[in-house]
Amino acid sequence: MTTLPSPGTKTFPEDSLEKKCYNFVETLEKYIPIPNERYRLAFNLYRFKKGEGDPPAVILKSAKIKFENIGEKELAALIDEGIKDF
Repeated sequence: MTTLPSPGTKTFPEDSLEKKCYNFVETLEKYIPIPNERYRLAFNLYRFKKGEGDPPAVILKSAKIKFENIGEKELAALIDEGIKDF
């Protein structure tokens, strides 16, 4: 039995919507310390920006994002402000 090398990974271009969403959510690390929570939030924000998902205030509740050191309304407002640019 042989072990195959792991498959290559393609990264998103820097100007893509996906990359912008994931990069923005990484700036919220002090409020959302668990990486998987940030990934889930970034995916939901990406869907929202494409017109398929819910707004950030709803995402925080429905995706059960665990956050700390900030209130839910403040975090939703911070996210709204941050994603306006892209």
